[in-house]
Amino acid sequence: MAQAWDRERREAWERRHPNAFMDHNFVTIREISDDRAVCVLEMRPESRNPYGFCHGGALYTIADDAAGIAAHTDGRSYVTQTSDMHFLSNQAYGTLTGTAKVRRRGQSTCLVTVDITGDDGSLLCTGNFVYFCVDHTVRE
Repeated sequence: MAQAWDRERREAWERRHPNAFMDHNFVTIREISDDRAVCVLEMRPESRNPYGFCHGGALYTIADDAAGIAAHTDGRSYVTQTSDMHFLSNQAYGTLTGTAKVRRRGQSTCLVTVDITGDDGSLLCTGNFVYFCVDHTVRE
């Protein structure tokens, strides 16, 4: 079971890892714990596609942000290597929640699964992300 991070540890992590892209896209961190992260997006007009629903890029952004944070909880540095997303449903208003969990850590890669859910808890999309460790101490 993942160990929850206390407020002080979470705030220290956020200071060391500022993410202007998350801020620009209105994605915020709700929770960080060992091998797990939860991010949320409060829908705004800028988050919508021309049909009035959440833009696929916004859904992907929540997923990549949550998954990347979960990967980083071991203290190493990662970049996205590959990903796949399965878009199942959508919503036009409210809150979207991305929950990411590390499935496997290797020496140089980390596999993370992520689910994006809507206000009512329904699954909107799901995906897998593989992150490559760029921590120089691992490669030396």
